[in-house]
Amino acid sequence: MLGGYAGKILRIDLTTGELHNTFYDEDTLRKYLGGSGLGARILYDETNSDTDPLGPENLLIFLTGPTEGTRMPNAGRYQVITRSPLTGSWGEANSGGKWGVKLKKAGYDGVIFKGISPKPVYLNITEEKAELLDASDLWGKDSFETDEILRERHGKKACTCDIGIGGEKMSLLSCIMNDGVDGRTAGRCGVGAVMGSKKLKAICVDGNVKTPIINELSLNQSIKEWAPKIMKDMEALREGGTSCAVPFIEEIGDIPIKNWAQGSFNVENLATPVYNAKFLSGRYGCANCAIRCGRIVEIKEGPYKCEETAGPEYETLGLFGPNCLINDLGPICKANELCNRYGIDTIGVGNAVAFAMEAYERGLLTEEQMGCKARFGNAEDMLTIVHKIGRREDFGYYLADGTKVAAKVLGGIAEEFSVEQRGMGFPAHDPRYADSIGLQYAVSPRGACHLSANCHGQEYGGFYGGFGFYRSIKLKNHSIENKPEMNVELEHIMCLCDSLTICKFLLDATGDSSADLLVSWLSDITGWDLDKEELIKIGERIFNLKRMYLVRDGQSRKDDKLPQRMRKRRMTGGSANNIPDIDSMLDRYYEIRGWDEFGIPTEETLKRLDLLDTL
Repeated sequence: MLGGYAGKILRIDLTTGELHNTFYDEDTLRKYLGGSGLGARILYDETNSDTDPLGPENLLIFLTGPTEGTRMPNAGRYQVITRSPLTGSWGEANSGGKWGVKLKKAGYDGVIFKGISPKPVYLNITEEKAELLDASDLWGKDSFETDEILRERHGKKACTCDIGIGGEKMSLLSCIMNDGVDGRTAGRCGVGAVMGSKKLKAICVDGNVKTPIINELSLNQSIKEWAPKIMKDMEALREGGTSCAVPFIEEIGDIPIKNWAQGSFNVENLATPVYNAKFLSGRYGCANCAIRCGRIVEIKEGPYKCEETAGPEYETLGLFGPNCLINDLGPICKANELCNRYGIDTIGVGNAVAFAMEAYERGLLTEEQMGCKARFGNAEDMLTIVHKIGRREDFGYYLADGTKVAAKVLGGIAEEFSVEQRGMGFPAHDPRYADSIGLQYAVSPRGACHLSANCHGQEYGGFYGGFGFYRSIKLKNHSIENKPEMNVELEHIMCLCDSLTICKFLLDATGDSSADLLVSWLSDITGWDLDKEELIKIGERIFNLKRMYLVRDGQSRKDDKLPQRMRKRRMTGGSANNIPDIDSMLDRYYEIRGWDEFGIPTEETLKRLDLLDTL
């Protein structure tokens, strides 16, 4: 018996309504684990360059990993994999909360959709059966309303993921929400648009199936020892959430300001003491979380009134805050709630709002086109634009597909200040703060992604170490030295996390012991005789498979680049004069990876990773 897996994946053809189970052999699971890795294998094999992301042949894949359903700390995430309508190629998003664990407890490792339903439907999965049900009464409801209705219908212990109006209207910034008002989000790559194109409104799951564990006693003894340490070591994150270091991040020049053009901004009103004193009403933890960094906010009255719901994470705060020149948490909390209700990505939308504000300031976008004013620093304008994007109204129709699309519509110099990579807007970490971030964004398979290497955390510490995988090397953030080497290794570990479907904060929490713990815990769960080298090779295989998906779509070195704004100095702030040297880093990065000068993996590399079938 293989531990860690429910043993089956549900496949659904939405065109015909047919449901059946599929099974994957142990060799495939050991090579790709689950989540992002197994999803990459499936998507590569079953789609191609001619597959329309919003057409019936595209797959929408929901996958857990072998850690889900165990007591392993911070093992509560799931991965969504698809051909992205936003980037036109590889797409993935992941989310925390409780939905992934509930899917596993319903007896499935994942669900794969194909086709387009003739009418709106939702999928209900329990231990006993899975069935497609009519969702006509849910179509047009926001994400919170949909969750509430389905849990009234199928039981309060059920857990849902769904799309809001943004996904129904196939906004390329739309996402997949789960856990209702707790607002957990598979946010990037336009995965909500794919779900909307298939007329799939929601997936409701419930069950209590036990995940098999081969050495459960050993696993539980180790977890019992480590859980209190994790809680203690991550106390600052629990207290302040992911936005706990906003003043520090602004000081060093890592936060976006005025559509990425400005170097400094007063963020004291966005800092943790204000957040906790005026807005925080509770804390939230994903399934099996020993950290509980989620924030619950409530605004009882006034123009930004919102009932208890998920508070803004760092990325949301950075992109709706200083990037729009807003220094008040009230409208940022409201913008976050609106995005969650509409089911649209706060990173993409925050970038789109700031882009619209700059276009308005430059006279390229009029009040008549936008349907409102679009002034930097004006909270009312910001919230109105969020509504316009969520509803696809006025110029919000184009902003709802990201700044790359909106810039092409406006023409002129608009493309010069559209901050995106492969069509996906930047997260709230500036490549001009640290060269490794620039390299990370340039080569990330899904477009600009701060978690594909998660290198900003290493830069903050000033050294390349920890996690139990890495040698300790002193870093200089405004330098290319050691950055390609660091990013390559970090990318492998991040692929592992996304395939095991664990939270990356677990690596911070376990530090130098993380490698040994992952090997030990995964071996206890599955029964495999693993070592650190095999785990690293799995991560490398997965990253290269994603790269080959891009290569098959015609992408190469010409696409590994940063937008024009990142080649302009900000002149003020903590990183006023730095410009990341992407070309020099790419030369070394490709060499380390075993890719040719055009960024294409060599035959030797693919053979070593058992990926020759991708040639």
